[in-house]
Amino acid sequence: MPLRNSSRPPTKVPLEMPLEAFPGIAQKFSKYLKKLGIMTVHDLLWHFPARYEDFSEVRRIADLEPGEQSTIRGVIEEVSLKHTWRRNFAIVEAIIADESGSIRAVWFNQPYIANTLRAGKNVNFAGKVSVSHEGDLYLQNPAYEIMANRGAQSEEQETRHTARLVPIYPETRGLTSKGLRFLLQPILKSAEPVKEWIPAEILAGERLPEINLALSSIHFPDDIDDAMRARRRFSFEDLFLLQLWNASQKIKLKHERAHPVPADVERLKAIIERLPYELTLSQKKSLWEILKDMEKGAPMNRLLQGDVGSGKTVIAALAAMAAAEHGSQTAFMAPTEILARQHFTTLRGILSGTGAAIATALLTASEAKVRYADGLEADLPKKELRERIEKGEIGIVIGTHALIAGNDAGNISFARLALVVVDEQHRFGVKQRQALLDREYKPHFLSMSATPIPRTLMMTVFGDLDISTITELPSGRKPIETKVVPPAERDHTYQFIREEVGRGRQVFVICPRIEGKRASDENRKLSPREEKQLELKSVKEEYEKLSQKVFSDLRVAMLHGQMKAKEKEAAMRAFAEGTTDILVSTSVVEVGVDIKNATIMMIEGSDRFGLAQLYQFRGRVGRGEHASYCFLFTDSKGAATHARLKAIVEAKNGFELAEKDLKIRGPGEFLGESQSGLPDVAMQALADPGLVQSSREAAAKIIESDPEFAAYPLLKTRMEEFERSIHLE
Repeated sequence: MPLRNSSRPPTKVPLEMPLEAFPGIAQKFSKYLKKLGIMTVHDLLWHFPARYEDFSEVRRIADLEPGEQSTIRGVIEEVSLKHTWRRNFAIVEAIIADESGSIRAVWFNQPYIANTLRAGKNVNFAGKVSVSHEGDLYLQNPAYEIMANRGAQSEEQETRHTARLVPIYPETRGLTSKGLRFLLQPILKSAEPVKEWIPAEILAGERLPEINLALSSIHFPDDIDDAMRARRRFSFEDLFLLQLWNASQKIKLKHERAHPVPADVERLKAIIERLPYELTLSQKKSLWEILKDMEKGAPMNRLLQGDVGSGKTVIAALAAMAAAEHGSQTAFMAPTEILARQHFTTLRGILSGTGAAIATALLTASEAKVRYADGLEADLPKKELRERIEKGEIGIVIGTHALIAGNDAGNISFARLALVVVDEQHRFGVKQRQALLDREYKPHFLSMSATPIPRTLMMTVFGDLDISTITELPSGRKPIETKVVPPAERDHTYQFIREEVGRGRQVFVICPRIEGKRASDENRKLSPREEKQLELKSVKEEYEKLSQKVFSDLRVAMLHGQMKAKEKEAAMRAFAEGTTDILVSTSVVEVGVDIKNATIMMIEGSDRFGLAQLYQFRGRVGRGEHASYCFLFTDSKGAATHARLKAIVEAKNGFELAEKDLKIRGPGEFLGESQSGLPDVAMQALADPGLVQSSREAAAKIIESDPEFAAYPLLKTRMEEFERSIHLE
């Protein structure tokens, strides 16, 4: 996009300067920059290339080969503009010649190029060499750059779009990489130097370039190694800050106060002996780690992770019972009402079996219920339940964000909150969790996750947490037979499902969100409402197909996020009680739903889900005594898709699968790209164990020698900025 003529920019431009104030940037340009979230000089400098095109080799025209990517330098001999009689399609053709010969270049539907390129001008063309139907070589849609007159000056002229490694940026409609390169080159030269905040010894030890050199190199590198060194520096710095933050959080936590909960070991042994199953070795180890942490006067901050069905909830329940019998309270948060209700039912069963006299409550947006210490249950007005919690009459409170968010009962105050348990903690925002933790006596914090977390994510995003891992499944669990189902095998698989239902078994059917078009020509992301509408359309279409055509003689129901809470509860209750044969659902059943008679998990469009998510889905079956099956339906014929699905077929361990998924799909699969709080460069770097480890070691050296950053004022300032901006999920 051409820039408006203007005076030269000031010698040194402040990084905080709005781009609208930078001479030469037309208002139209700044409008498109804003769509990319680019407002200031700093924002633009940190808008890094997604990849590079290598046009560094300048070739003679006579030496060009089909399929190669290179730059040619010559003089334009002629330019023409034609319009096709169909659809008025514009075609620009130009002939460029050097001392060795000439070649034709063609651009489609870019008529303005005919006004930019003129006969007699010296130019560079860069692109891929193609072969026409007649067998002639030509360049299709090449990048172009007008050069100075022939001679020494032409050879020395700095290029942006040709004869170099050319950066390709995340773009938006109306603003191309070429336009961004036009902007970045003068701004790089005129922006004030950035202050280097990484300590010199860290830079030297990691062989990282200084920040201003790295900025120049990431945008306009001399070669690919130059670009990769710069990218590694920016990846490292974000991971380094996160590791510093994790380490400093651990130090701060040690100085906070918590209500100690002494472990009554003999009492716990008696409770465990009354359970209808025996705890696995890793369950016992995890429980012991949690109880030892809760004995301390400083708050626990621990993650309990384990495969689907490994028995995390019973460990959290035993910890909550230990707190309740010591006169303290536990808040048990779940991401959905379905899961909160299921946890309430699970804890009710555990308490009944152990004979523990503890009052337990359920609080969601749609209901308030209490199970008294004597085992009686009753629905309560939310206001009355809140008052009972405030008086300390309820030992364990289970709920959704209603525990902390404003609702018609108001925010809840606990009399003596000693433990907070959060299931699938990455589904809650920092502010949501902080509402429970922000008090004089910090409660012990236990988060649970059935999503296997790769080691690199453990060391970074979850680096402030201590980790307990349940590695075994309870005895008696049968392996789930998993199969990829191509279109040709659909009918055969449908028949197998029908036979299973005939034996009294039940079926989950999971639908992917329909792939929607961009919400507008401006490439904006779909809104949450639009996402939900597509999800709803997907599940309704699948429900109609199965209930009216494929399984018209069976009892088919559906479940989706836009149903009212009572409707969801009714759908799940009907399925749990066996009055529904097939439940067609969105990913709402991904976590926690436990139906022991469900033996088939059928996943439509399985190629649209990540491996970790597929593993979660599969874990919803195989929880009872019957043989279970997971069918991955896909219409894709791609080798890469089938290789990825093969990984889930062969997976016996969620943690190994998580490492594969991290490599294939990236950390966004686990964190959610928009929720992680990490820049794209750092997100990509999480898949690099070596870089994660080196950033961790570098952070540890700084924290051990100078935890207050007294010798590193610039690092301290940068850390404070990071803490204000970070939004981890």
